[in-house]
Amino acid sequence: MLGASDEEHLRFALAEGRMIVTQDADFLRLAAAGHEHAGIAYARQGTSVGEIIQGLMLIVQVLEAEEMNGKIEYL
Repeated sequence: MLGASDEEHLRFALAEGRMIVTQDADFLRLAAAGHEHAGIAYARQGTSVGEIIQGLMLIVQVLEAEEMNGKIEYL
């Protein structure tokens, strides 16, 4: 989906039942504006790959996929 808009990425991920893992704060603004999504895992710029992986592993351990729907988790 190279070149697709952020909105298109959200719609695709929702249709596929996939959360978005991103460092792009635009996705947070879209979610705040009411765009539906299957979940967003957000890491601020500068977060290490190790921290991101640890955060994602924790999400997988404590949440079912359905529980992530419409939620934002900060890594």
